[in-house]
Amino acid sequence: LKANEHRPAIEVVENHHQMPPVLCFPGQLNQVFMNLLANAIDALEEVSSGKSFADIQSQPNCITITTQLSADEGTAVIRLKDNGIGMAEATKQRVFENLFTTKAVGKGTGLGLAIVRQIVVEKHGGTIEVNSELGKGTEFVIQLPLKAT
Repeated sequence: LKANEHRPAIEVVENHHQMPPVLCFPGQLNQVFMNLLANAIDALEEVSSGKSFADIQSQPNCITITTQLSADEGTAVIRLKDNGIGMAEATKQRVFENLFTTKAVGKGTGLGLAIVRQIVVEKHGGTIEVNSELGKGTEFVIQLPLKAT
C-alpha cells in the first residue's frame, strides 16, 4: 500500500458501521481479507502499469472497505472494492474455481479465491459475490450470519 518510486500510496477508505460481534473463526477470516486485499493491490498495480506518478496521483488508486448490517440485521456485510482493472464476465464466472488464475506463471496459484470461498461459504455459512466491470474495478461482497446456523 505504501508509495514507491513508480506510484503514490494506495488510498484506503474505511466505512465501518456499528455492528454486534460476529461468531466466526477470526484467523480464517483474516486469511480471506488478506487474499482479497492482495488481489486488489495486484489489480491496482496492473492498472498503474505504464502510467506516470502524476497520472496516478490525479486519479488515485483506492481500496474501500465497508462493514455494515444487512437490512434485516441478520448478517454482517463486508465490502472490499478497488478501482483497478476490473474483470470480464467470463473471468467473474470462474473466479472462485480451484486453480483458476489470471495471473502470469509464477505470480499466482489459483488457490486464493477458492480458499476465500471455502472459508466464507463452507466454514462460516455465508455468501460471497463479485461485482466487476472492466476498467472500473472490482467489489467483493461477503455476508456472514450473525447467529450460528
